[in-house]
Amino acid sequence: MTSPGIMNDGLTLMLFGMGSVFIFLTLLVFATTVMSKVVAKYAPEEAPKPAAPAPVPAQAGALDDQTLLAVISAAIQKHRSRQK
Repeated sequence: MTSPGIMNDGLTLMLFGMGSVFIFLTLLVFATTVMSKVVAKYAPEEAPKPAAPAPVPAQAGALDDQTLLAVISAAIQKHRSRQK
């Protein structure tokens, strides 16, 4: 084989490979689109139900601050007792 023959063979092989990949990806996009439409038609997505807001106690601010302070203090004391 001569050098130009090798180049032609390489170019032919490259075009065949790239053409095969292009055709495969085109078919993949087509198949995905068709499947998406079929699923949307026969199994539509249900609309999410809005969540009800949580009730807020009247004096939540003062009680939460005291409880939070107690929990944080207990956690710090437990952590410090582990290190000793």
